[in-house]
Parts: sequence; C-alpha cells; structure tokens
Amino acid sequence: MTPQAKLIFTASLLLGTTITISSNHWIMAWAGLEINTLAILPLISKSHHPRAIEAATKYFLTQAAASALVLFSSMTNAWHTGQWDITQLTHPTSCLILTSAIAMKLGLAPFHFWFPEVLQGAPLTTGLLLSTAMKFPPITLLFMTSPSLNPTLLTCMAILSTALGGWMGLNQTQVRKILAFSSISHLGWMTIIISYAPKLTLLNFYLYALMTTAVFLTLNSIKTLKLSTLMTTWTKTPALSAMLFLTLLSLAGLPPLTGFLPKWLIIQELTKQDMAATAIMISLLSLLSLFFYLRLAYCATITLPPHTTNHMKQWRTNNRTGTMIAILTVSSTMLLPISPMLPPIL
Repeated sequence: MTPQAKLIFTASLLLGTTITISSNHWIMAWAGLEINTLAILPLISKSHHPRAIEAATKYFLTQAAASALVLFSSMTNAWHTGQWDITQLTHPTSCLILTSAIAMKLGLAPFHFWFPEVLQGAPLTTGLLLSTAMKFPPITLLFMTSPSLNPTLLTCMAILSTALGGWMGLNQTQVRKILAFSSISHLGWMTIIISYAPKLTLLNFYLYALMTTAVFLTLNSIKTLKLSTLMTTWTKTPALSAMLFLTLLSLAGLPPLTGFLPKWLIIQELTKQDMAATAIMISLLSLLSLFFYLRLAYCATITLPPHTTNHMKQWRTNNRTGTMIAILTVSSTMLLPISPMLPPIL
C-alpha cells in the first residue's frame, strides 16, 4: 500500500470518528460510522492474504448490518416522536434496536462472534485500530443515549460479555485472538456502569485504549503473533519483555497498576447502586481473563525456549516506536496514584 493511500485512509478514519462524536443528528452520526467502516476495510485487507480478505468481508457485513439497525432505530424514533436528536431517543422499540446495533458495532456479547475472527485476519497495527479507535464512535453514541437505554438489558449483556470474553480466551494460542477476547471482556466492564456513571465508562475506555496500544506496539516491535514465538522474545529483548509482562498484568487489572483503577471505581459505584451481587459476579468472571493474561505474561518472561542459539542476538530492537512504547508502558503501569484526583471529575 502506497503512503498516499495510507494517508487518505487514515485521514478518512479521523474524519469519520470526528463527525460521529461531534454530531447531534442521527444521520450525521450514521454517515461518520459509514466513513469509518469504508476507511478501515483496505487497511484490514492490505496483505491480500485469503484470511485478510475473509476478515474484511466479515467486518463489512457485520458493520453494514449494525449501521442499518442504527438508521432503522433513529427512523422509528423520528416516526413516533418527530425528533432526530441523538439525546432525544425515547421510544422503547428504538432503544432496544439501538442497543443491539451498538453491541454489534462494538463486538459486545451476544454479538461478539465477528471480532476475534476479524482481528486474527488483520495485521497488528490494524488490529490496534480495530480494538481502540474504531470503538470510540459507538462508545460515544452509547454514552449520549445511555439515559434512555434499559439498564437491566445492559447489565445482562455486560455480564455475558465478561464471562464469554474470559472463557473463550482460555484455550487460544494466537495472541491477536487472546487480545480480541480481552477486548470483549473489557467491554463488559464498560457497559455495566454506563447507565449509572457514564463518565466511568469513558475513563475505563481511555485507560483500556492506553494499555492495549502499549501491548500491540510491543508485539509489533518484537514481531510476535502466537504464543510459541512469544517464548523466544526474552532472549532477544529482555527489557521490552519485562515491560510487556507489567503491561499485561495492568490489563488484567491487578492492584498496584493502572488497570486496577477503573475496576476499583466501577465496583465502588455498583456497590453504591445496591448492586453488590453484580459487582461480585463481574469481579469473579474477570478472574477468567486474568488466567490468560498470566499465561501470556508467563510465556513472555518466565519460559525459556529449549535452544536459544538458533537466532541472532539483538542488542537493540529495530523499530521506530521505541519512545512511544516507553511512554505508553509507563502510563499503563503507574497511573494508580492519580486516583484521589478523579472524584471531582467523575
């Protein structure tokens, strides 16, 4: 792919995201989502591998169906209430259809089946965009319509998402699929709190995007796609592997690290809402995903391959994202002390 084409597609991604997050009218939001979908398709299928083409096709079909549902939901609402404003979604049927549409856009259970397959077929950099930037417009729509949506339905979908994201990631050996199920599990945490404290959902999304970017850029730097190749990285880049270990533990949400911050605040808010049983359930289900993060961390740092002399030693990784990885990794592991500053914002 030529640099000019890449520039056009990246600019279109930024344009589509900006249009959706800044719009008040449903048609503008829908147009932004469509621009986004069309801009990411060439980036998914740029390798021309059959699996990449299959991933692009699956992505296109699910996103087109979700966009049609968004349009149908907004038209039904406009038909009954005369309102095209995003925040004025009041008709119950429209709210139900929109919940399904956004769940499909995000890859939230039970509409999650496309996401691991698409991520597996896409390159790591495109996978990073799919996991972070492409989820931002649907999350903003969910944020704007959250007062109208059914909290019980969202809670059920969130618990299902956390459970399936944890269970289905347990037997995976492909790193991209593991990160896809990790994303589904994190979406459960974001969705469960959207009706009660929408700003917490955004905080969770920002921190998730930060940690996922650090992991994807590290994996891209050490050219790792599956667990067996992850095992040989310790001898090549020990420092980077050690930082990957910490970032993965942060993504799992272990206490002294950044990833614990949103989980802690969400559990606190759920308890305030008299939903202690729900908080306990989602916390226990996140232990499932902790297992595969630990397995990734174990493969990255503790396992040594049986013979380490078959490859050339690298005293320096040959990549241009070193500074970015360093900044992101430090942010992904050391932001917990800022938590006392957050209550006034939230």
